[in-house]
Parts: sequence; structure tokens; C-alpha cells
Amino acid sequence: MTELPPVAHFRSSSGVDIYRLSMLLFPNDFTGHAYILKGAGALTLVDTGSGMGRSNDDLLAGFQQLRERFDLSFTLSDIERVIITHGHIDHFGGLAFVKTHTDAAVGIHELDRRVLTNYEERVIVATKALGIYFDRAGINPALRETLFDMYGFAKRHVTSIDVDFGIGDEQVIDGMEFIHTPGHCPGQVCIRMGNILLSADHVLSRTTPHQSPESITHYMGLGHYADSLRKLMRYEGITLALGGHEDPIPDLYGRIDAIRASHNRKLDRIRNIMREHGAPMTVSEISHAMYPDVGGYHILLALEEAGAHIEYLYQHGHLTIANLREFEAEANPAILYELHD
Repeated sequence: MTELPPVAHFRSSSGVDIYRLSMLLFPNDFTGHAYILKGAGALTLVDTGSGMGRSNDDLLAGFQQLRERFDLSFTLSDIERVIITHGHIDHFGGLAFVKTHTDAAVGIHELDRRVLTNYEERVIVATKALGIYFDRAGINPALRETLFDMYGFAKRHVTSIDVDFGIGDEQVIDGMEFIHTPGHCPGQVCIRMGNILLSADHVLSRTTPHQSPESITHYMGLGHYADSLRKLMRYEGITLALGGHEDPIPDLYGRIDAIRASHNRKLDRIRNIMREHGAPMTVSEISHAMYPDVGGYHILLALEEAGAHIEYLYQHGHLTIANLREFEAEANPAILYELHD
């Protein structure tokens, strides 16, 4: 059984008490955090977990720890406001469960609002775009269907839910400053309270947050993500960042530099793979060369990660389409890329 870290307490220089509640989000030992904010206006819950497996029970267990370890008597029913940092299921999938306990107002950035309010539509649109991406990436038909099954599995328990207010870039609500940081997700926001930043999935302590091509979903892609990292570097005085997963980040700016360096290494890796291959390659071929040992759902993640970096190289003039006449003549052929350095 996965052991979770205990509830942790942080206090911002602006006087907000922040409590981190950890949950097992998916049954593959993938864990993450929700945050309770006390002292920023209405009692606020930031993110809700996935709603899958034991995630909801872990959330309730976190409230029990608040009572036992911090002598705080509030429960989930006392939450007055819920903020979803971005429209990924591990952050909002538990919202329906939370709403069975409280009538709290729900807020999310405008670009992710329809993920909650028109969830079924969003899944259909995203699946259609993913199918086009698979074709252009050169995925073989058998693997294509397997990837679709894996993509849809975690989404079947979620339905649309109302949103009460939208969140805009640089908006301030009860001392919480919202910073729109698209790239990992279109409506991703970080929340600054004095010296502490809730960095959600934009900056994590150990891993570089997963990237997906903008050709699948607008406001994603490595270009938007890189812009958002540079944007965050302009916010001075942050001494601690708390992510949606993993550990606290005492040096946000150093961590951002490390993430940027990691993506530059991946871009160089793609160039080297293509030089060594000596012939045009599809996204699928490049992805397999980058991540030869992945299996299961990680095949899909690898295809998206490689594709986001290939897209970035193409957008910045480092790649060209080798089979342009075929691409022009056929409905949706696999694209062959070649270096244009």
C-alpha cells in the first residue's frame, strides 16, 4: 500500500496558512497534492485529486489529520471555494465528490472552463485531434487503437460540472495573485501568496512536466511552456514553491533554469537522432528512438513529449517536411521530417 506523506503546513509572508494534503491519484503509485488555504478570504480548497481509486478517501483522511495534528476542526463541508489549477483529471476528477459535501463556488481559468462545464464535448474534440496527430505521427493501426483505449480509460468516470467564476491572468482575489502559465495545460495557473507560489504542474521539484503538441490542443506545446517559464522568472521574491506533485521547491528560479536545460537537451537529442539516422523520420520513429523501453500508457506520453519537441523545432525552422507533395495530395499522411539546420 502506497504510504503518503503527512499533511504539511506552510505560512506565507502575507499571512496565509497553507495545508498540503496528499493523495494517491492513480493506482500506479502516482501521487499528488491538494491545498487548503486559510486566511485568503473564504476557506479555499485548491485542486481535488482524481476521484479515482482511493483519492477521495485520501482527501478525507487529510481533513482528519488537520483535526488530529493541527487542532483544526473544519471538514470538507466547511470549504467555501474550490480553485482548480488546470483542466487535467488528476486535479479536477474529484470535484464531483467534493460537491456532494459542499456548495462551494468553483473557479478555473477561462481556457480550461469548458473542460469542466462541457466535459463530454471536450473529450470528443480532443480524441478527434489526437487521431489526426496519430496519423501524422505514423502510428500503425494496431497500436493506434490500443493508444485510444488507454487515453479514454481514465476519463470515463467524469461528467460535466458547473463552474461559478472564471480566473484571468494577473487577477487578484483575496490576496491570491493568479499567474496564467499555459504550456502543460491551456488554462494552467500558478497562485502567488506573498513569498509562496502554488506552482501546480507548471514547475515540479524532480520531473519536467509533461509536454504535448499544440497541434492537439491550443495553448499547449513547448513554445507556450517556455514563454510561461520566462514569465514566472520575472516574479521576484518567491522563496518557496509548492507543486501539484512531488516535494516543495526552495529555489524556484534555479529549478526553472534546470527545466529549461532539460528541454534543450531533448531538442539536441532529437537533432542527433535524426543526424545518425541519415534519412527523414516520422514522430513515431523519433519517439521510439528517444524512449525505446517504454510500455503501456507511457508510449502515449512518449509520443506526445517527443511530438511537442519536434513541433517546436519545426516552428523555429530547424525541421522541414520531406514528403511535402504527399502531404499536399493525401488527406492526412504520416509526415516525414528532415533537418534544416
